[in-house]
Amino acid sequence: MKEVFHKIMSVCIAVVVLFSTTSFTMHMHYCGDTLVDKSYYVKAESCGMETPGPVLPSDCETVKKDCCSEDQLIMEGQDELKPSHELSLKQQVFVATFVRAYLNLFESAEKSTDFGKHYLPPPLIKSIYKLDEVYLI
Repeated sequence: MKEVFHKIMSVCIAVVVLFSTTSFTMHMHYCGDTLVDKSYYVKAESCGMETPGPVLPSDCETVKKDCCSEDQLIMEGQDELKPSHELSLKQQVFVATFVRAYLNLFESAEKSTDFGKHYLPPPLIKSIYKLDEVYLI
């Protein structure tokens, strides 16, 4: 039970670290008060209702206000993660050797090779039971 609890907690901590360091941007396009499109990686597509460019006011035209708006939600991840301590080259070699030797302790010693699985027995020419007149009862 304790091993299962440790595995669950280690997965939870890994997920927390992953999500705390991940950053993303969400683009949203509103037409009036209605959300038309949202996108996580590229700019959101427009609805086609925005004005084509800057409109110069003149005497006979009325300036129409643009009803569309763009919004961005930026979630910044944590960039300041530091390892708890640095290992020298000798310490790294020792840790790698220790882990390899420890894992070799648990390899199965029952790996026996079956030498006879690739060879067929000689063909049976005569029945030995009948030659020796030995019958099993």
